[in-house]
Amino acid sequence: QLQLVESGGGLVQPGGSLRLSCAASGFTLDYYAIGWFRQAPGKEREGVSCIGSSGGSSNYADSVKGRFTISRDNGKNAVYLQMNSLKPEDTGIYYCAVEPLLPQCWDAEYDYWGQGTQVTVSS
Repeated sequence: QLQLVESGGGLVQPGGSLRLSCAASGFTLDYYAIGWFRQAPGKEREGVSCIGSSGGSSNYADSVKGRFTISRDNGKNAVYLQMNSLKPEDTGIYYCAVEPLLPQCWDAEYDYWGQGTQVTVSS
């Protein structure tokens, strides 16, 4: 059974940092592209960052470029999103999602999703 579990969210002040984790089970993450998405209250879900399958490149939304870093650890079957210099507009539920055999991860559909972890940036 394919499963994705996000963790690492919480409350942080503007300018602070968080590292989100997405742990995968039931499949080998190396062969999957991974996307991080977020959804703020009353807004549509939006793409934040992604990393392609099997050494594919990383991509970032303009709003987070230079502040967020996506990475994967195939040995742990996990992906991470390091978020620095957080802003109030980064607040939302963050989801990870995967799609197999997708070296170019941007502007693509993802079929498997986690349940999300809440990130709140507020003073």
